[in-house]
Amino acid sequence: MAASAAPREVFTEGVRAVLDTWPVLQIAVDNGFGGVYGQQKADWMVDVVQQYFLDNTDLQQYEVEDFIAQLMDQEFDTVVDDGSLPQVSISLLQVFSQWQQGALQQLKDTINHLTQKSQRAKVTAPPTQSGEDSDDEIQVMECESSSPSVSRTNPPPPPPPQDEDDGWTVVRKKK
Repeated sequence: MAASAAPREVFTEGVRAVLDTWPVLQIAVDNGFGGVYGQQKADWMVDVVQQYFLDNTDLQQYEVEDFIAQLMDQEFDTVVDDGSLPQVSISLLQVFSQWQQGALQQLKDTINHLTQKSQRAKVTAPPTQSGEDSDDEIQVMECESSSPSVSRTNPPPPPPPQDEDDGWTVVRKKK
């Protein structure tokens, strides 16, 4: 089998390239979803995913998706519902297939392609304005700019509670 002759480190780097360029994992690590050891968990996840591929033969895409989804849920308290799990699973299966076939140069090209096109996803707070604006004014501006579809007129007052014939008061939901 060609996989035994192929260096395992290249496969590890392939898994790392796929996971490091996955925005969901980047955001989870950057924002502390995994706690203070989020980066260590992401590094550990590379080893666990690699071992999962080595321990299981003939993996299907849905199996890889389920495994990664379970890891993200358990380690980062994150449910991945942005549609990226199939893409990550396909990339991992491709990396594994290249490694298993001994196509090391093709695998290295794939790794280079992934790392070159990757852009670190960052979730940052909007920039604050300096000068004469107070904090209260900045907060009001942020709220107004983030919800342009909200009506600026006051909503009508809620109807008064109605007493039913049996003495119960009906409480209605505010709109």
